[in-house]
Amino acid sequence: MSPEERRETVAMMQAAIEVSRYSGPLPPPENLAKYEQVLPGSADRIIRMAEQQALHRQHLENLVISSNATTQKWGLGCAFMIAMSAIWGGVWLSLKGMSGAGLATIIGALVALVAVFVYGKADQRKELRKNTKELISTLESSSADPSTHS
Repeated sequence: MSPEERRETVAMMQAAIEVSRYSGPLPPPENLAKYEQVLPGSADRIIRMAEQQALHRQHLENLVISSNATTQKWGLGCAFMIAMSAIWGGVWLSLKGMSGAGLATIIGALVALVAVFVYGKADQRKELRKNTKELISTLESSSADPSTHS
């Protein structure tokens, strides 16, 4: 190997590669400062944009939460009305002399209510387990690959 080739090889070996990675709405402070140097006022615009996005996301989350609460209230109300109608229908059948059909109607309504409750709870547990696993995998991946400079 000639001296010139050796120098080139050494120079290539000494070259460093810098990789940076970040997540979140804002770049790291040093990058934000570079934006500000290139275009004065841009750091403030970037921060304002992140704040507006956070407010927008929070507003949407509030809408979803209140909508879900309203839906649940209506669902409970409708379920109560249906159950009471079935029970009253069973009582009416019993008073008309069809006690077997009336009893079957009342028991059927109660079994349906219990089944919906049990199914709903099992579904909630399943959803909670799924969300917990997703959160754990997200936390593990973020701790395994920290945002560092190499």
